Amino acid sequence: MDNMFKLCGFWTGIFAVMFFIGGMMPATVIFVASTIFFLLLGYLNLTERMYMYMFGAYLMIFMVGFSYYSTFIHVQGGH
Repeated sequence: MDNMFKLCGFWTGIFAVMFFIGGMMPATVIFVASTIFFLLLGYLNLTERMYMYMFGAYLMIFMVGFSYYSTFIHVQGGH
């Protein structure tokens, strides 16, 4: 299970580099933070149950933040 978190850290790192090259700094910061989080969890050697709890907590925080952003911050139809 720890290898999957290292893999998620790798891919979020790739996305962070692509967002940085594209000049999207807020997305870069979010993906760098996700990369650090996933790599940190990947090297903690927790039990599989704890990894599932941590991933569930990560998904819940992401969905709450994404829902807040899409409801209150994102301007519909704006450029």
